[in-house]
Amino acid sequence: MIDKKLIPVGGLKKEPFSGSHDGMRYFFRCDESKETFSVFVYPEPWSFDRTPDDEKQCSSFPMTDAGMDEAISWLFSIYESQKDRWQNAKKNCMHVL
Repeated sequence: MIDKKLIPVGGLKKEPFSGSHDGMRYFFRCDESKETFSVFVYPEPWSFDRTPDDEKQCSSFPMTDAGMDEAISWLFSIYESQKDRWQNAKKNCMHVL
């Protein structure tokens, strides 16, 4: 899904990071304190800004390497626990006009 090396912790202080995996999109963003970051997950097909808030899930983590490990583990667990949701989103995204 995602390799920790792709998202340097310090890089989040400058730029958000987004990606997707099999129908599940994710968005990493540094919080205002610059000591924590938030990770959002939401279904295909829309961008973060175009997805309704009630479709998003979020968790925050410390701005450390260990926090990044926790965030990636959280992403894996959300994906596995809601696999049908993500696969349906992927399958149905081509039907959205």
